[in-house]
Amino acid sequence: MTTQLALAPSGHLYLADHADRTASTPLDPSLCEAFARGQAPGILALAAWRGAASLLAADVAFWRDFGRAFLATLARAPVSDDATAVPLERMPEALGAELTLAIPAMPGAEYASPAVFGALWEDLRGHAQREATRAGAWRRWLSELNPALHLVGRVTFHLAENKRSPDTPFAFMATYTHRLSSRDLPVHLPLARALQDYAGANNQAALRSLLDPVQRAAEGSAWARELLNSRAVFAPQAWTPPEAYAFLREVPALEASGIITRIPNWWTNGRGARPQVSVRIGEKKQVGFGADSMLDFSVSATLDGETLTAAEWQAIQNAGPGLVSLRGQWVEVDANRLRSVLDHWKRVEEGELGDGVSFAQAMRLIAGAPIGAPDGNDDSADTPDWREVVAGAGLREVLEHLREPGNIAGFDPGRDLKATLRPYQSVGAKWMWFLQRLGLGACLADDMGLGKTIQVIAVLLQLKREAKSKAPALLVAPASLLANWQAELARFAPSLVAGVMHPSETPVAAFRDARRAGAFLAGKDLILTTYGQVARLGWLAEREWRLVILDEAQAIKNPAARQTRAVKRLRAPARIALSGTPIENRLGDLWSLYDFLNPGLLGGAQAFGRYVKRLQDAEPVNFAPLRALTRPYLLRRLKTDRSIIADLPDKVEVTAWCGLSKRQAALYQSSVDELGRNLSSVTDGMQRRGMVLAFLMRFKQICNHPSHWLGDGAFDPAASGKFARLAELGEEIASRGEKALIFTQFREMTEPLAVYLRDVFGRPGLILHGSTAIKDRQRLVAEFQRDDGPPFFVLSLKAGGVGLNLTAANHVIHFDRWWNPAVENQATDRAFRIGQMRNVLVHKFVCRGTIEERIDTLISDKKALSAQILDPGAGAEAALTEMSNDELLRFVALDLKSASEE
Repeated sequence: MTTQLALAPSGHLYLADHADRTASTPLDPSLCEAFARGQAPGILALAAWRGAASLLAADVAFWRDFGRAFLATLARAPVSDDATAVPLERMPEALGAELTLAIPAMPGAEYASPAVFGALWEDLRGHAQREATRAGAWRRWLSELNPALHLVGRVTFHLAENKRSPDTPFAFMATYTHRLSSRDLPVHLPLARALQDYAGANNQAALRSLLDPVQRAAEGSAWARELLNSRAVFAPQAWTPPEAYAFLREVPALEASGIITRIPNWWTNGRGARPQVSVRIGEKKQVGFGADSMLDFSVSATLDGETLTAAEWQAIQNAGPGLVSLRGQWVEVDANRLRSVLDHWKRVEEGELGDGVSFAQAMRLIAGAPIGAPDGNDDSADTPDWREVVAGAGLREVLEHLREPGNIAGFDPGRDLKATLRPYQSVGAKWMWFLQRLGLGACLADDMGLGKTIQVIAVLLQLKREAKSKAPALLVAPASLLANWQAELARFAPSLVAGVMHPSETPVAAFRDARRAGAFLAGKDLILTTYGQVARLGWLAEREWRLVILDEAQAIKNPAARQTRAVKRLRAPARIALSGTPIENRLGDLWSLYDFLNPGLLGGAQAFGRYVKRLQDAEPVNFAPLRALTRPYLLRRLKTDRSIIADLPDKVEVTAWCGLSKRQAALYQSSVDELGRNLSSVTDGMQRRGMVLAFLMRFKQICNHPSHWLGDGAFDPAASGKFARLAELGEEIASRGEKALIFTQFREMTEPLAVYLRDVFGRPGLILHGSTAIKDRQRLVAEFQRDDGPPFFVLSLKAGGVGLNLTAANHVIHFDRWWNPAVENQATDRAFRIGQMRNVLVHKFVCRGTIEERIDTLISDKKALSAQILDPGAGAEAALTEMSNDELLRFVALDLKSASEE
């Protein structure tokens, strides 16, 4: 039994089962499905089918051609004002008669007639109208059905070489696409045939539609107007090189008018191969680079990278603007422009750049970003296509290493690194190490959670092993991150001797001035300090540091800020900046960052501003040169990269250290003092436990925000270290369009957090707590899960910690701690669960120098006491109430130096 097409007496085309066609090729299942929906969908599915024609039986091929004839006629139809209205007339009577004679032997062939084909044509038109309405435009539906159909009914201008005629070596012809072949290739007919075919069919509207692009081109182009008025467009032409060149120069305008052009492949992107003035920079190898390092410089006239001979140069000079045959190929020449460009660069070579070109200037020239030149460019500004600036062998090797840092040899932090770098981390560390060897700055802009810290630590260990300088490296970070750095250094690089230049760790007298700081710096590999300290300690800029590293480098995005100016005065052979924020997308910040990393590379602030304005005002806007200039010194990997995803754990947990504001510290200390007084006067066990629990709750509230404890409703963001840390994280999450869950154990904190985060993210989020109606919860979840839904969700831990699927978020922030890992993990699993397609980052807020830090230490170190205090059954608070007075006071005591956020 086989399935084949059959024509019913009513003229309906359908699929029928026949036992006598066992030798025929079975119909493709997709075509069977289409015919099951109706004759019109089936015929058009056949017309769009891409299989080989040899796989089709003769009757199937016939109906395929019928469908294609319908689509070709539709494609040639004139465009109407209504994009959804199918502009198709009834089938021509002559076509019906032709099809009646041509139908092959098949069941029901005897029922074929012009009327039957006419009715089928109308059914196809009705189906096309429905599909066009669905797609929003009939031409859009045609493209969905078969992209090649847009060629049908289109005029094409062809230019080909004619090597048999030395005087007229080019041939021109205008054609139109009559239909598509069985292989979906356009079938061209001379444009003159259209005058006969369309006139013969009395279809003036279709002829006007066909020639409309030619008319539009004539309205905007004198060349096209002459071609049309002289009627040369309707006849083949033999052309000289100047005539061919005139046509090639008009190609963009012709294509904009709707004419298709077919031209030799040596003419691309609106131009042909050209001889050029080749400027070669950095042929010799150099040990180090800096913005002012001088590179060798040479100029020559070339074609395809090969220097032109004297005879070839003379042939170019003798030719006028246009096409010249050179080295067996046609090339575009303009002798006057080429000579002007060469003369300019020769003067430059012999004059101001006679001793070489600076590294910064070389990079700008190679990238095509003429920052700081008069009027934004050099004398050859109007002829950039007639010159090329390339890196010589020495410089090219350096740039290749920057593009493929995985191939860099000589980097090995060895056993001193107490961890194994993931492959992408090894690449990042090699890249930073290589750039600092060259004396160049590097910005590691990896996504949050990819381990920027450990990559820098690996570089520092390598520098220690090389022992080329006794000067320590200087790392500048926000105060809230100093503890993170100390913890990571202790964990991964205990051999690195680090000092912390901050009042929280070291008495100010030890580093207040250069004389006293000498003893403090002696023997150190790394000094940690803050942006605030750099602004206060002027002597830091008087020393030469081994390396200067900035964490959260967006802190220097404002070039006028006091701390930015102080940081840029720091001296070192090389500099590194760390930032999880894609600063390269914000041009206002970009200059300030690069002015720190590689001063002079982007010119002065005003020159850079003028250059950016020219880029923004250009038509079309093109920032490719600027990106090419900055990209070698910026490495950014995203968690969404497939190569990175495969190399990451599913969940990354980090401690987000927070300081206390002065008001928080004062309230916390007074509460500790009050607890001490009360403990000495209370003897009843039950009363003591209740009092201790009340104070533990108070300490948590003060760490959150003074207003949380005071109940005054003010919630000034500046009064809380946690709010400041939340802003830092929120801004970075928002900059990447990601989403976050924020958990707090206190219902009364949900509203203040949501109000604050609304300003951080720039739009409102959602809130869920115990009073949220059950019927509203699923609505809130569905709203958050939408791609365009709210960017954050603030939840109370009890209400939102279980039973919700919130996989739209890939950040979980525990604003305050439950002190029970099991409860926190349950909350984290709202995002980290089946359906989560990204890695989840868990940020656990901890205030330094407070009870929060001591609880976190117990959790992290898994000491014996941790199991007792954090017993899920008893709860942390209950265990703390059983401590002696002295133990409890030591546990909750404020370490003011550590807690300070200055």
